[in-house]
Amino acid sequence: MQAHQSEFVNTVNPATGEKLATYRIIPEEEAVRVAKKAGVAFGRWRLTSVEERGDYLRKLAVALRAKKNEYARMMTLEMGKPILQSESEIDKCAWTAEYFADNIGAWLSETYVKTDSKSSYIEFDPLGVILSVMPWNYPFWQVLRFAIPALAAGNTSILRHSNACPGSALAVEDAFRNAGFPEGVFTTAITDHETVAKLISSKEVAGVSLTGSNDAGRRIGELAARSFKKVVLELGGSDPFIVLEDANVKEAAKTGANARLQNSGQSCIAAKRFIVVKSVSREFTEEFVAEFEKKVTGDPIDRRTDVGPVVNVAAAEALDRQVKASVSDGARARTGGKRPAGKGAFYEPTVLDDVALDMKVMKEEVFGPVAPVYYAQGEAEAIRVANATVFGLGSSLWTTDMEKARRLAKEIESGMVFVNSMTKSDPRMPFGGIKESGVGRELSVFGLREFVNVKSVNLY
Repeated sequence: MQAHQSEFVNTVNPATGEKLATYRIIPEEEAVRVAKKAGVAFGRWRLTSVEERGDYLRKLAVALRAKKNEYARMMTLEMGKPILQSESEIDKCAWTAEYFADNIGAWLSETYVKTDSKSSYIEFDPLGVILSVMPWNYPFWQVLRFAIPALAAGNTSILRHSNACPGSALAVEDAFRNAGFPEGVFTTAITDHETVAKLISSKEVAGVSLTGSNDAGRRIGELAARSFKKVVLELGGSDPFIVLEDANVKEAAKTGANARLQNSGQSCIAAKRFIVVKSVSREFTEEFVAEFEKKVTGDPIDRRTDVGPVVNVAAAEALDRQVKASVSDGARARTGGKRPAGKGAFYEPTVLDDVALDMKVMKEEVFGPVAPVYYAQGEAEAIRVANATVFGLGSSLWTTDMEKARRLAKEIESGMVFVNSMTKSDPRMPFGGIKESGVGRELSVFGLREFVNVKSVNLY
């Protein structure tokens, strides 16, 4: 019998609009079998030593680098990431695997505490099968940012990736297989949303990690709460990029352009609201526009390309609506401001100034190469505007006064503050946000311990 159309998903190259491949969506009962197999694998994997898990992670780093070109090309074709950035993404995943391999022994060792018992200690036991629900914009990094700590802690994992990049999802599984990980420790399942809900409620799954939109976070968080499952949510961001009057303005403008245009503007931690004090606003904006106009937009496979397409035509059209609504309300496009002619889901790198706080580009998360610049009267207003958002993921602050930077970092409402740098993820530091940007942390010792049972043991 011929399969129903809904049982398959097609991938499309956003740079050309051409179909890439067709993938089968597995039915609910098959997904449950995957979860059960992951549960069986957990029974064995949890008993491996941290030294053995570290050896597997080092082999994962080797496997990633061995097929870097193949994996990077898959990412670029599926979601339009410029090829040099795709290659860097694989390198970062490999580094993270090695970093956790070097540190899990210390991070998971028993911690002794002096109490009234003969001996008291805290141990960190894995929870079980962790379901990860991941988006398309960093097809390898966002998966491995979760999976490496989770597996290092002794859990097993099922990946439900975005159906915009199933080829990348299977490529991640391929890397684990090539590294020799035991069967069932890491598995990709190409499913629909209804099956995700079934997996979360199933007894086989012990926790859920989601990177995605606020709406997805609400749904996943509610489903996990009904079953009392541990959940980590890494959601949206509208990161402020704050330039004070004593900043190195030229460097701020150059870094700001890279911070906004990384991954063609499709990053939760991309700088999205540029808040510049008026005394340096003219200098900053002129430099900022010049940096945008230097960027090469085009075929993401071309190694000269800085900015590729956004993920699909619908996303490009949504960007266009946000920009046009803001221009209609009085914003001015200093460069860009429209979709270019021709095929593909491209949008011109765009700088808007004369923006007001109630415009769409300041109130909503803008997921693409569009940068609004707001002129603040001074430091106090700049910080107030930076915090005037439902989000609280990352932030960038530009000043040459480090005492001021330390003081203002305490006032900025976000999970991460970067002074004189763009916001970025680093396996050595915790990653995550506050407010509607999510709950929990990834990476570092804090990410490692998200999906463990922090168990107190007292010997009398």
